[in-house]
Amino acid sequence: MNTRNEVLSDRDFDRLRTLIYTESGINLGSDKKTMMEIRLKRRLHSLSISSFAEYCDRVFAPEARHNELIHLIDVITTNKTDFFREAGHFDYLVSKALPDLAARKGALRQSLVWSAGCSTGEEPYTLAMVLNEYSQTCPGFRFRVLATDISTAVLARAGMGVFKSESVSPVPRLLVRKYFMRSRDPESDLLRVVPELRALVEFRRLNFMDADFDLPEPPEIVFCRNVIIYFDRPTQVRLLEKLTRHLAPGGYFFAGHSESLQGMDLPLVPVAPSVYRRPG
Repeated sequence: MNTRNEVLSDRDFDRLRTLIYTESGINLGSDKKTMMEIRLKRRLHSLSISSFAEYCDRVFAPEARHNELIHLIDVITTNKTDFFREAGHFDYLVSKALPDLAARKGALRQSLVWSAGCSTGEEPYTLAMVLNEYSQTCPGFRFRVLATDISTAVLARAGMGVFKSESVSPVPRLLVRKYFMRSRDPESDLLRVVPELRALVEFRRLNFMDADFDLPEPPEIVFCRNVIIYFDRPTQVRLLEKLTRHLAPGGYFFAGHSESLQGMDLPLVPVAPSVYRRPG
């Protein structure tokens, strides 16, 4: 079905972005109208729908709202991420945070590490590599990585653990050899995370607007980086209050370098650039 000339009206754009904000907290400014129109046209085509008005009827219909809302959020979310992004965080994790946790909690306890807003998986797999390397120098250290995102599309990709070689380029060569498998096709530039590392990461859908995050235990390390930039200030505050309530006392919270927690009344103490610790 041809939707090339279909135009998203201001009214339909406002209805959709209000719905997205209410259900996910994601705040789309008026400058995102063209982006939404371009991305939604592919969704209209896949549903054989000829107009945005018809699509709005579908997404707001009670019987279809939940399922289509998941697809709508998949369409509009931006997924910019890299392996070892903001590498200083991983240096701090290994040199300061993990030794501190081991000294206070005991190395034999399993630590839950949460990648909140994990996108296509580069961050949680980086964490798994770094933590697994650390475990080989700290006998008895055990961990599990919980990786969550609101987008089912990116979670499906992340769970596969397949990446282009260009995407893997920030990973040190030694770790690439250890934790990635090359395709049997010599013409392919794809690599896949080895099963042993994939088994250390659990991917799960989570909406930050949910009342209950249903975490298996309080995480001792939370990476929530370059996520709150998509929310307005009141939503940022509510989300960070929730995240820090879930963080274990004495645990560490890693934010994106461009994200400021200044002026928020949170139970966190800054310990390094964009790294915070919950006292306890």
